[in-house]
Amino acid sequence: MRIISLNAWGGAMFDELARWLDTCGADILCLQEVTHTAGAGGWTRFDDAERSLPQRANLLDDVRSLLPRHHGLFTASDAGPVRDDGGLSHQQDFGLAAFVAETLPVVGVRSAFVHAAYAEHHGEWPIDGRPRAAQAVRVFDRRARRFVTVVHMHGLRDPRGKGDTPARREQAKRLADLITGAREDGDLTVVCGDFNLLPDSETFQVLEGLGLVDLVRDADTRTSRYRKPLRHASYLLVSEPAAVRRFEIVAEPEVSDHCALALDLF
Repeated sequence: MRIISLNAWGGAMFDELARWLDTCGADILCLQEVTHTAGAGGWTRFDDAERSLPQRANLLDDVRSLLPRHHGLFTASDAGPVRDDGGLSHQQDFGLAAFVAETLPVVGVRSAFVHAAYAEHHGEWPIDGRPRAAQAVRVFDRRARRFVTVVHMHGLRDPRGKGDTPARREQAKRLADLITGAREDGDLTVVCGDFNLLPDSETFQVLEGLGLVDLVRDADTRTSRYRKPLRHASYLLVSEPAAVRRFEIVAEPEVSDHCALALDLF
C-alpha cells in the first residue's frame, strides 16, 4: 500500500501536479489546501492581506478527473472570495481531500475540526486563526489482511510563527481525539499532513502517547518555490515502523511549495 500526503497549494502548480498524479502510484492520496467552487472551473486568484496566489477554482474535481479509480472525500474548513480570469467573484470552499483506490474497501470515514469551526469569510480572507480540519479514513488491505487507519490534518497557520501556543495545544488534543475515535484495536495507523509546526512541538509528545513514531523529524519538507528560511511544515507518523518498506520526502518533481511525503507499507 502506498500512502502520499501533500499540501497541494491550491493547485498553483497544477500542470506539474497533474503530470505527477499520473505516475505517483498512491493508493491513498491525502491532499491539503484543496479548493472547490460550485459551478466554476479553470483558474481563480486568492488574496488576503499578505499574499496573492493563483488557485484552481475546483482542484477537487480536477483531481477526481485524473484519478477516476479512486473515491474522493472532501471536508471544507472554511470558504471565502476568489476572482476568476474575468474578474467575477466566487465563494470558494477550502479544505482537505482524501482519494482512496477503489481496490481498498473503505470501512470508516470521519472528519473533525482541530481548530475553531467552519466559517464563511466575506470581503476578505483573514490571515490569522482560520479554521482547520482533519480527516480520517479506515480501509482494509486485502493483500496484507490488515486494517489501516489514515488521518491527515492541515494545521493552524499563525503569522507569528510555528511555535507552540495554547491554540496549538488544543489542536493536538482534538487531533488525538479524532485518531482515537477513528481507529480500532490492531489497526496500523498513519498520521500525516501539513502540521505547520516545529519538530520539537508538544504535539509530537501527544502523538507519541498514542504509539505513533515520527518519520520526518527535522528534515526539510519544502521545495524551491518556498522562499522563507524556516523549512519545517509536513510530517508523517506511523504506529508500526516495522511495517514500513520505504519512506521518502519527494523533492522531485516539484508540484507545490511543499514536498510530498510518500510511504510504502508491507
